[in-house]
Amino acid sequence: MISSPTRTAELSSAPVQRHHNEGHGRRLTAAFEALEAFPALAESRDRLLRLVAAERVSPADVVAAVESDIALVIAVLRMANQLDDHRRGRVESIVKAVEVLSADSVQALASRARTFDFFERSTIWDAAPERFRLHGVATQRAADRLAQEAGYEHRDRLMVTSLLHDIGKLVLTQAYPGYPSQVHGNARTPEERVHRERRELGVDHALVGGVLARRWGLPSAVASAIERHHSEDATGEAAFVRLADMVAHYAQGGQVSPNTLLKVARSVGLGPAELRSVMYDLPYPNSGRPRQIDPCPLSGREVEVLKRLAEGKVYKQIAAELQLSTSTVRTHLHNIYGKLGAVDRAQAVLIATERGWL
Repeated sequence: MISSPTRTAELSSAPVQRHHNEGHGRRLTAAFEALEAFPALAESRDRLLRLVAAERVSPADVVAAVESDIALVIAVLRMANQLDDHRRGRVESIVKAVEVLSADSVQALASRARTFDFFERSTIWDAAPERFRLHGVATQRAADRLAQEAGYEHRDRLMVTSLLHDIGKLVLTQAYPGYPSQVHGNARTPEERVHRERRELGVDHALVGGVLARRWGLPSAVASAIERHHSEDATGEAAFVRLADMVAHYAQGGQVSPNTLLKVARSVGLGPAELRSVMYDLPYPNSGRPRQIDPCPLSGREVEVLKRLAEGKVYKQIAAELQLSTSTVRTHLHNIYGKLGAVDRAQAVLIATERGWL
């Protein structure tokens, strides 16, 4: 296994000494370049274009549209990290990228994106784009649910690292025509497959993915999580991604090692009960806490009033808890309805909950 920073930096130019892999470095370099043409799902691209062209652009909706697609995430992050200011190489999430890029920039980027459709196969990539998108989104969803359960603070960045965790597989798919079937053979679990990659190729897709992320100028925290997500001693975000990858494999009917699953869960502060809850929830529609992306228009006091309203409390109860008069509570609610464009308490609570403000 190649793991030192120096060796990693040399990966794209220094061949691994294996008789069946002559020109290893040249293969990887060519594959890195081929990733420049990796397509976005046409439906994701079209939805993003509609959102940024709308009269009132919702940052939360734009973020969700970008985060649904590997190619769009890569393109938007690369653009944000190439800005010629103090943010260069520091934009770690799509939330931040959308904040620093103009709607026109995102629109222009999406308009130029190559695409594939559900019903088409690219002559260059075959079925790879959709296969990788599906597993990436499944891992992303698992990672976000795990982050909620563990109270992980870098939830926005995790949405990126979990979606992009397997970009190294895209490189290996281009570099080696027999990948993954001939390399993985009868390996079933993620750990078994990585072991076969290291044995057959001298590298694994996680390491290659980390190199590619650095080549693109993505922040070190993003590249490191991608690079280390199959490491036995992975901690922090890399461990969250490793756990999410295994949970996604399980949710999609793949084999995982229960002992490894529990071991990695413990490394991020989750026990068997919490892990069971996540694994049970994943096949069902999202029910977790929304991320707060759009800025909340309510004052702190207005949020406190609305929280109590969501709990079913009446004016007198809210007034007593917050040490306010009932007339002041009514005034706060009037202002809340106006700011949210709500006609009643139910709609106000629904809007605030959907936007992640409650």
